[in-house]
Amino acid sequence: MPEQPPREQASPAHADARDRPTKLIVQVPCFNERDSLPHSIPHLPRSVEGFDRVEWLVVDDGSVDGTADVAKALGVDHIVRHPVNRGLAAAFMTGLEAAVDLGADVIVNTDADNQYDARDIETLVRPIVEGRAEMVVGARPIADTEHFSRLKKWLQRLGSWVVRAASRTQVADAPSGFRAFTREAAQRLNVFSSYTYTLETIIQAGQSNIRVLSVPIRTNPDLRPSRLVKSMGRYVWRSAATIVRIFATYRPLAFFGLVASFFLVAGVMLGAWYVAHMLVGEGAGHVQSAVLAAASFTIGFLLFMLGFIADLNAVNRRLLEGIDWRLRQVEGEVRRARAEREPRA
Repeated sequence: MPEQPPREQASPAHADARDRPTKLIVQVPCFNERDSLPHSIPHLPRSVEGFDRVEWLVVDDGSVDGTADVAKALGVDHIVRHPVNRGLAAAFMTGLEAAVDLGADVIVNTDADNQYDARDIETLVRPIVEGRAEMVVGARPIADTEHFSRLKKWLQRLGSWVVRAASRTQVADAPSGFRAFTREAAQRLNVFSSYTYTLETIIQAGQSNIRVLSVPIRTNPDLRPSRLVKSMGRYVWRSAATIVRIFATYRPLAFFGLVASFFLVAGVMLGAWYVAHMLVGEGAGHVQSAVLAAASFTIGFLLFMLGFIADLNAVNRRLLEGIDWRLRQVEGEVRRARAEREPRA
């Protein structure tokens, strides 16, 4: 699929004026990936056009099989460990925070199971280097992926369409974990789910006016079954719950207004039904319609007011997100300054 147009096109003059990124960090969240890392880590690039340095970061999410030792033996530059397994989303966020603290200008996230072709990392980061995007999502060739069932392919397309509608972006493959972020975009993201970060970060980025692009990437043969999708029904349920929750968080008035409209329309129809029978002298036999109409109007009004109040609270959320972003920037600068002083101490 061709690249999607960004919301704001950076001019060549602007691209030349901005600071060129110098450090790229490729992060790999891991949980018991001792057998997978030898197939994925050696393929990661040590040089990418547009960057002076490329470093590797492994986030060991409480592994008990010696994943960190294998990563170290394979030459990984940085290893961050969770004492216990906290889930993929937590490992992803830990990686972003660690990469920012290590001075990354751009961060690429990839899987430990070698699903994504590491040669496409340069394709993934090119829109960022050129100043056309702040977040890039790799779109897998879903239709040509042999180990995906027809049901999974259909659900992937449906899920991506829903995420596009909720996020107001043009991401072709929403569940893809092959992504690139600018330093600023990484600092602005917050993941509340412990299950997965893929859908939530796209919706959050779109609603936060982070420029998001989608680029086609290649994949490798399946190395092992997915640990995230153990049950298709459970995956669909949890993904749908994530989309609804994030949509309600970032567009509360639209969300509650949509639900309220159902009850208001029902109230109008029931009220019209009662009035029509009352005009012909049969109103006494349809009092229940009037009661249901009143109840529907009341519920609809309350839901609309709830959405209105939530929309007002969203102003505070946006202010808090801005404060959180600035605090992360300050904390990162302090930690980097401290790290620079330590070798001289």
